[in-house]
Amino acid sequence: MKFEEVLKKRRSIRKYKGTPVPREKILKMLEAARIAPSAGHRQPWHFIVVEDKATIKKLAKSEWAAEAPAMIVGLAEQAASPGWWANDLGIALEHIVLAATDLGLGTCWMGQTGRQELVKGLLEIPDGFHVVAVIPIGVPDEAPAPKERKSLDTIVSWEKYGSKSH
Repeated sequence: MKFEEVLKKRRSIRKYKGTPVPREKILKMLEAARIAPSAGHRQPWHFIVVEDKATIKKLAKSEWAAEAPAMIVGLAEQAASPGWWANDLGIALEHIVLAATDLGLGTCWMGQTGRQELVKGLLEIPDGFHVVAVIPIGVPDEAPAPKERKSLDTIVSWEKYGSKSH
């Protein structure tokens, strides 16, 4: 798939077929994350792949997420990149989401505000790591229409805030 097509096709998928996600596709998504850029090339990330149904149900924030056949949990080692760990992991996780789209899979980024201790305890995550997101992954069983986006004119300024293109 061409890059622009991947960008336009990506959706937050909240309904998955029960089909297991092939290991080779998971590895391609993880490779996409591995080669993501990071501040100072510190690569402060770690990813946990979860395929166990009981664990997925415990990680799920909602019923639809509990039906995903796999999840990738994105962790950042804060000490490895003190000022940039959240940005670095955000880039790597977006690489996963875009790679999944290219592979014909659906995802939905689930932030983990207020769930650190639950996820860390469940997955035996050591101190020093911050759980940034849980990404359910599976073959989509829905095709949501694209949502309306703001125009470039409303979100872009040139040279200083509020200045339009010449």
